[in-house]
Amino acid sequence: MSNLREYLQQKREAWLVRLGRDPQTVTPLVLRAQATAEGRSGVRRIRIRDHQVISDSPDDFAGYDLGPSSPELLLGALSSCLTHIFLIQAAELQIPLDRLEVEIEADQDPRGGRPGYEAVPFYPHNIRYTVYVSSPADPDEIKALHDAVEHWCPILNLLRMPQDLTGRIVHTPTRSES
Repeated sequence: MSNLREYLQQKREAWLVRLGRDPQTVTPLVLRAQATAEGRSGVRRIRIRDHQVISDSPDDFAGYDLGPSSPELLLGALSSCLTHIFLIQAAELQIPLDRLEVEIEADQDPRGGRPGYEAVPFYPHNIRYTVYVSSPADPDEIKALHDAVEHWCPILNLLRMPQDLTGRIVHTPTRSES
């Protein structure tokens, strides 16, 4: 048996415990992330819980290429979420997996929005994913798995569905340098 199949057994046990919780005792979460621009380099240090991730720009955009760009991190978050939900749903549906890999691609044109390219999006678009699965399950089971993932993946649905998003700025005046 592959290590992934063994992991799916552990995932199923944990998932069943979560499903068995009394909904009255579960409270909604507030997810938080913070990014700080580092001096002299512009590197963005992202803090999420007790974790840190570095985001940077390629050298042709005044970066040092010390980490993925923000659009790349978004695609990475989507690939991670899809992979995780595939694991959860495979565990719940008891579909054995020997290999699981999710690849995300998107198009982004740096000319987008500029003169002569006003109609070209400057943000990642045409997002698409490919899932590579090795499993002894039959094609109908794999289709059911994919359908469940499409239904339950939070980041996939976040990107597909319109969201409310608000922003505010807190300005702390400082002395100008002479």
